[in-house]
Amino acid sequence: MKRQKKQNTYTKIISVTSGKGGVGKTNIVCNLAYCFASMGKRVMIMDADLSLGNVSVVMGLFPKYNISQVIYGDKQLKDVIMTDPNGIMVLPASSGVSELSNLSESQKITLMSRFDEFAGVLDGSGQSVDILLIDTGAGISSNVLYFNIAASEIFVVVTPEPTSITDAYALIKVLSMRYSEKYFYIIINNVRSEREAKEVYKHLSLVSDKFLKVTLNYLGHILSDDNISRSVIMQKPALSIFPDSKASECIKKIAYGILSRKDSKISNGNVQFFLNKLLMSF
Repeated sequence: MKRQKKQNTYTKIISVTSGKGGVGKTNIVCNLAYCFASMGKRVMIMDADLSLGNVSVVMGLFPKYNISQVIYGDKQLKDVIMTDPNGIMVLPASSGVSELSNLSESQKITLMSRFDEFAGVLDGSGQSVDILLIDTGAGISSNVLYFNIAASEIFVVVTPEPTSITDAYALIKVLSMRYSEKYFYIIINNVRSEREAKEVYKHLSLVSDKFLKVTLNYLGHILSDDNISRSVIMQKPALSIFPDSKASECIKKIAYGILSRKDSKISNGNVQFFLNKLLMSF
C-alpha cells in the first residue's frame, strides 16, 4: 500500500490593520497576495472590513455573494469564496451594510459555526493555504480588534501623517493593554524615502517604548508612487501591471522578508487555532 504523504497544515495567518483609514492597507494586502502567489504560495484574502469591503474592487472581482450572507445564514463559505486569475482566493465583504460594522454576539457565533467548514474549504484540494491575509477595517471598533487578536501576526500600516501615527499608537495601545498583544510589525506607506520611513518608525517606536510594553518590528516601507492609484483605477494589483515601479519593488522586498525571516514571536500556526481564537475572543 502506498504511504500517504503527511499534509502540511501550517498556515501563516496575518492581519493587516491600521488606526486610520485611507493609509493604503487594502492595496498592500492585494499586492502582497499577488507577490506571494507569484512565489508559488497558496494565498487567501479575507476582507474583514465587513461593512465597507474593497478587496474585490481592487482585485477586479465581481462577487455574487459576500460574507454578509454567511453571517445571516443564507450561504456557506464555499458559495462565497472566489478565486482570481492568479489563483488567489478571496472571501469578499459587503459594502454599505452598516449593521455589520459591529457584529453582535449571535452573529459572531454564526460566523464561527460557518468557519467550521472553513478549514475544509482550505484543505479541500489536499493542500492547506500557506498564507491567510486578513484585511481588517481601520480604528479600534470591536470588529477590528476581533480579527486582529485572532491572527498570529499583526501588521500595522502607518503613513507619515501625524493623525496616522497617533491612531496607529492608539490601536497598538488597545490591543496591548486590553488583549495583551505584545508583538507588532510596522509597514510605513506612502513615503518619499527610506529615511522618512525610518523617522516615522522611530517616532512610533519611541512613544511605544516609553508607555507600552510592546515590541515593534520594522517590516519595511513603500515609496509614494502614482502607479498605485493607476492600478486601482484599472482594478488590478500594481505588481501585475507595474512590476518594476518604485512601490512594487518595495512590496516585493517586504514579501520576501516576510517569508525569509525567523519570527521573533512563535506563530500560532494553523487555521483551526485561528478559528478557536475567534470564538474565544469576546
